[in-house]
Amino acid sequence: MQIVVYLLVLAAGMGLSVEAGLLGPLGELAGHFSATLAIFMIGSILLSLIMIFFAKPNLPELFKQPKWLLTGGVLGPIYVVFLTIATPIIGVGMTMTSVLLGQIGMSLVIDHYGLLGSEKRGIDPYRALALVMILAALWLLS
Repeated sequence: MQIVVYLLVLAAGMGLSVEAGLLGPLGELAGHFSATLAIFMIGSILLSLIMIFFAKPNLPELFKQPKWLLTGGVLGPIYVVFLTIATPIIGVGMTMTSVLLGQIGMSLVIDHYGLLGSEKRGIDPYRALALVMILAALWLLS
C-alpha cells in the first residue's frame, strides 16, 4: 500500500510541474491573478462535482475545526500566483526545484519541532544532506 501512496504522490508532483508550465503562459496572456482565479474556479467546480456524486460533504464538521487549520486556503493561491509569475522568467525546472527546496526546508523544520500536529522527527545528517543536494540541484540548473 505504501508503494501505491508513493506513486500517487509522485504523480501529483509531476502534475504540479505541468500546472506550472500551463500557468506561466496563461498568466502572461490573461494576467497572473486572472490565471490563478481561473485555475481555482475550475478546480472548485470539479471538486464540487466529485463531492456531490462520489462523497458526502461534511461541511458542518469541517467548520467546527480550529480556524487556523483553514489557513491552507490562503497559502494555495499565493503559491499558484508565485508559480504563474516565476515560471516564464526562470523556467519550469528552476521554479519547481525552488519550490522543492522551500518545501523540504520547511518540512524539516516542521518535523524537527513537531509543529502543526506532526510527530517529531529530528534533522539528522541524512535529512540535512538531502536539503544540500536539492540546493546543489538548484545551482546546477541555473
